Amino acid sequence: QVNLVESGGGLVQPGGSLRLSCACSRSIFSIDAMNWHRQAPGKEREFIAGITYGGTTNYADSVKGRFTISKDYRQNTVYLQMNSLKPEDTADYYCSADVPGATSPYWGQGTRVTVSS
Repeated sequence: QVNLVESGGGLVQPGGSLRLSCACSRSIFSIDAMNWHRQAPGKEREFIAGITYGGTTNYADSVKGRFTISKDYRQNTVYLQMNSLKPEDTADYYCSADVPGATSPYWGQGTRVTVSS
């Protein structure tokens, strides 16, 4: 069992920044990959960023160059630094963990980001 807790969402003006956190209940050394996704109102959930066990990162085109995913082994936490935010980044943001042996990813409960002036 893995519990993920996201935090850091809120209201920010266009062009602003936020850093989301995803705290994991077990050592992230034991996790193959951790990912961030988002779901905007009326839209399907989409992958936006991921980081593998070895530290390889990948991003959706929509956030490439603006968002950065990173992880802190001591804190068992994965971060999503979001810069140059746009109104279209407004969504509920979720992290997920791909755990060896698990049949499906574990998900957090989400944190809401609203980009508006």
